[in-house]
Amino acid sequence: MADEQPAGTQTGHGKDNLIPGVKYVIAVSSGKGGVGKSTVSVNLAVALALTGAKVGLLDADIYGPNIPMMMGATKPPEQKDGKIVPAESHSVKLISMGFFIPEDTAVVWRGPMIHTAIQQLFRDVLWGELDYLLIDLPPGTGDAQLTLTQLVPLTGAVTVTTPQEVALADVRKGMMMFQKVNVPLLGIVENMSYFLCGHCGERTEIFSHGGGERAAATVGIPFLGRIPIDPAIRDGGDSGTPIVVADPASPQSAAFRDIAQKIVTAVAGTAAGVPPIESLLSKLKKPFTKI
Repeated sequence: MADEQPAGTQTGHGKDNLIPGVKYVIAVSSGKGGVGKSTVSVNLAVALALTGAKVGLLDADIYGPNIPMMMGATKPPEQKDGKIVPAESHSVKLISMGFFIPEDTAVVWRGPMIHTAIQQLFRDVLWGELDYLLIDLPPGTGDAQLTLTQLVPLTGAVTVTTPQEVALADVRKGMMMFQKVNVPLLGIVENMSYFLCGHCGERTEIFSHGGGERAAATVGIPFLGRIPIDPAIRDGGDSGTPIVVADPASPQSAAFRDIAQKIVTAVAGTAAGVPPIESLLSKLKKPFTKI
C-alpha cells in the first residue's frame, strides 16, 4: 500500500484535496431514473464493507436523497470542530442531504446551489481513511455530474441500466459524458434483469434481455453482471436492511457480491492511470448548516 498512490491523494497542480484519506472514488450513475441505481449503490457499498474494506457512501442525489432510509440510518451525523462526522450504518459511513432537510420538503434549487451543496458534502465532512467512497449520483448528465468531475479525482464510474432499449439510449449518453471528462468507465450493471417466480421457478424477462451486455460490448467496457427484480431487494430498501445483509445466502446477494468483486478488480487495474481532477470551486465561507 505504501508503494501505491491512492486516487484520493492526487491533488494535481497544487490544488486543495477535499478527501485526502480516500483511496478510490467510484461514481454510480444512470442515464435515467427508475432503474434502481440507489438500490445498487447501497448493496454494493455494504457488500464491499462485508469484505473488511473501509467504505463510505455519499448521496449526491440532492432532489431525491433516499440513502438514509435505504441504509436504515437512525442516528444523524454529528458536528465536530466545525465539520460533519458522517452517520454510519451496516459498517458504511453515510452522508446525504436527507439528513439536513425535512422529509416532506422538496429541494427546489438551481444549478449553482447544487454545485455548492455537493462541494460541502466533500469539504465539510470528516470522511477519514476510506478504501472506497461510492457516490450515488442523480440520474442524467446535469449539474451534479459535472460538479463531481470538477471536485474530486474519480477512479471510475459504474453505470446502472435496465435491459430495455428506452433505458439503454439514455445510458449511452451518460457513458459518453464520463468519457468526455476523462473518467474511466468501470462497467455496466443490468438491474431488474429478469424475474424468477418463487413458486414455479420460471424465469421471465420483463424488460427484454441482454441490453446491458450489448451496450457494454458496443462501448467496449466490462459488463459487470445482472441483478434480478425481486420483492426481497425492494423490501431491503424499504426496511433499511439491504438484502446483502438481510439474506446473504440468497442468489440476489450473491449477484451483488460478484459485481462488487469485479469492481474491486477493475479499480485496482484502473486507478494508477487516472489523471488528477482539479477542484474548480473556491473555499466555502460558511459551514454546512441544517436547512
